[in-house]
Amino acid sequence: MTMALSGCGNSSNSTATVDANGKPIVKILITRYSTDVAMKTMGWTKDIEAACDCTIKWDDVADSSWSQQKSAVLASGDVPDVSIFTFDPTDAAQYSYFEDLSKHMSAMPNVKKFFETQPSAKKMVADKNGQVYVLPSDRGETYRVSSNHMFINKTWLDKLGLKMPTTWDELTKVLEAFKTEDPNGNGKADEVAFNMRRIDTTGFTLWNPFVLLNSLGITTSFAGTSPSFQGIYVKNGKVGNFLVSDEYKQVVEYLHSLMQKGLIPADALTREDSAITADTVSDGKTAKSGMIVGWSKTDFGTLADQYVALPSLKATASESSSDVTWDSSQELTELQNHAIAVSKNAPNKSAIYKVVNALYSKKISVEQYYGDIPDDVTQSGSTFTVSDRCADSTTKNPCKATADRFAGWIPDTATIKNDKAGEALREADTAYDSAYKNVDTTKDVMPIYVRPDADDQTTITNNNTAVMNYALTKTATWIQKGGIESDWSAYVSKLNSVGLKQNVQLWQKYYNQYTK
Repeated sequence: MTMALSGCGNSSNSTATVDANGKPIVKILITRYSTDVAMKTMGWTKDIEAACDCTIKWDDVADSSWSQQKSAVLASGDVPDVSIFTFDPTDAAQYSYFEDLSKHMSAMPNVKKFFETQPSAKKMVADKNGQVYVLPSDRGETYRVSSNHMFINKTWLDKLGLKMPTTWDELTKVLEAFKTEDPNGNGKADEVAFNMRRIDTTGFTLWNPFVLLNSLGITTSFAGTSPSFQGIYVKNGKVGNFLVSDEYKQVVEYLHSLMQKGLIPADALTREDSAITADTVSDGKTAKSGMIVGWSKTDFGTLADQYVALPSLKATASESSSDVTWDSSQELTELQNHAIAVSKNAPNKSAIYKVVNALYSKKISVEQYYGDIPDDVTQSGSTFTVSDRCADSTTKNPCKATADRFAGWIPDTATIKNDKAGEALREADTAYDSAYKNVDTTKDVMPIYVRPDADDQTTITNNNTAVMNYALTKTATWIQKGGIESDWSAYVSKLNSVGLKQNVQLWQKYYNQYTK
């Protein structure tokens, strides 16, 4: 903790604000998945120093460390001069430590253009007075896709002479065949028909089985900061919580039927992510998973070619195709609301704004996300081609990039080639094109810019603790043992009494205000 706080560089510290040559020093803390490649070794950081005519001192902090340090840093008030991927607008609303960057757009023309071009990006971070304390990032149209997709083993379907399922009943029959007919051909009963993620009592995580709600016309948005993680949804402009909906009950009953048939692992409700991954990638030669809800084909490693995206299913054959939707988290996948913040007490503000402006330039944004030009990425005008080496996580010479931990804007005018991860993601997303046509992204999805005030957000958060713990504990029991029909009335009453109904009312209030 001493190390973390000493690196923050608040102006209250007695450390120098200029280097030996008289150039301003800008201190930047960035949190990252891995700090194996030091920020100062990335070539594009020298371009930022040239743009600001300053010296940047980087403080690389691993995610695991920052998660333990953040509360103490906020409590102390000694926040970093500049921070990337550390604070979000909710933090800024609770703590008055940060500079209002909306006042300095003239010093950051790239950010100003970003906001003019992508108004949703500004909306997601600005408060009701238009003040912006944390800038968002935008990784470009390649990632304007859902964060959630269903995948099915097409090799197994073909081997067993099965068609792609289009309804829940058809999916059940396919999963039964996967479980009993040895589609991987190894003579063992080791196939995992539906490799389902566990039910976490804190909320609905990414890649959870309740994407099946879209089969019934409730559009989920399981990504980023969406309240969908707590059951909030919108349909025709009316806010609800699917935890007490008939559609939720139907999905639970369907999952219970799969559990009864052994098509979901018996320990699925408590399995760790490592076990799920082990069944997803298997040994790299013989597939074990028939179906998952995941990110892209890259989840399967060397087995990726066996899998295709499974389009959104009808709950029943009689259901109209126009009622079927799909998880609409495109803006939450493309945009993030916690890219960069500046301490209001930071020294050398003029240099800092030059740093921020450079970070949001097209070239440096691409370099931040993908790697140095020309070593990792080649450039021809506005076309950037990522090297094959950048897609290989085992390389001894990794590309020098921060990936989605960047503070920048990749505009639609930039053409990115050979982003294999992004291309796989877009390939998966095309399977849902027809379902997306049934979704109004304002009337059927909570817009990313709807954000309750601090006091109401505290109420919502406190209510969610009781709501989610009770609801998801009951859900896990129902999936495993059944009994939802007899419990349902008391369950709904209980949830409404511990804050679910109040949360729906609060979200409706802010939905109305922000979409007015």
